[in-house]
Amino acid sequence: MKQSICLISMLSLAAAAVAMAREAPAADVLQIDLAEWTPPSIGSVGDDSFGKLVKYGYALFTDTPNQIGPAAPDPAKRFSRSGLTCQSCHLKAGTQPYAVPLTGVWGQFPQYREREGEIGTLEDRVNGCLERSMNGHAMPLDATEMKAYLAYMKWLSTGIPDGAKLLGAGIKGIKEPSRAADLGNGAKVFIDTCAPCHDRDGLGQRAAKGTGYQYPPLVGPDSYNNGAGMTRVLTAAAFVRHNMPYGTTFDAPVLSDADAYDVAAYMNSLERPIKPNLDKDFPNKLQKPVDTPYGPYADDFPPEHHKYGPFDPIRAKVRELAAARK
Repeated sequence: MKQSICLISMLSLAAAAVAMAREAPAADVLQIDLAEWTPPSIGSVGDDSFGKLVKYGYALFTDTPNQIGPAAPDPAKRFSRSGLTCQSCHLKAGTQPYAVPLTGVWGQFPQYREREGEIGTLEDRVNGCLERSMNGHAMPLDATEMKAYLAYMKWLSTGIPDGAKLLGAGIKGIKEPSRAADLGNGAKVFIDTCAPCHDRDGLGQRAAKGTGYQYPPLVGPDSYNNGAGMTRVLTAAAFVRHNMPYGTTFDAPVLSDADAYDVAAYMNSLERPIKPNLDKDFPNKLQKPVDTPYGPYADDFPPEHHKYGPFDPIRAKVRELAAARK
């Protein structure tokens, strides 16, 4: 989407204001530690109209390929083209801390998104996941499935005030090595740690029934495309470090920061679906994360450097360019 310079500047100021607010929350902003929060049980949902939507949203979330994916009975509802479920990334039906949980997310939108360069709604975010992480296409805003997703996320956020500061949201970062990722070590870590579930080729293990997977594919045509957030090595490394192998939690990681960094880079060096028009992402290139593996960039570092690091030289250059622009 083309933006005027004036609009980009206004949105940049808005993003800065949001960032400052998050860094220094007001004293009266409630903080919720999701590691200590007990999410509601799906078994407690009633059969009224809202409850039916919540349960359908839960089914969409946990059985995505068979509900709105390649095996959906209605071809018009095959919004996802992958074999992943939503909980392949949002673990335990979106409730695991530091595994991109959805608990409390209802009250965090609308929010500014650098990738789109504008204020986006929760519906926009759902469709963004469908187009990238699920390698599919957007669903209509008035679709029953969209309403079900929203109902599930609203229900999952029961008891959490809008705008609360969520500890355990998103992904817990890693201590980033000051070097490029070592793909050789990453391949070894993959075979030793990831292959028992995801197979040596990373193509996953099929479920006994249906079209889905018991362990999801990390590469190949049934996985996320190259526009997904998980193709960023620092994002993938943080997720892997604090959530993998399956059953790992953020407070007892199995892999070291360096091994998670290397295996994330190796995983994303393998083939996956290609998303068109990625050049339209991040209208303000100075807001583009340093590990975004596709251009164009504000700096002159090659895509290989952005893909595998080291990232501090890129950060330094972006700071220099931002200062010059000011």
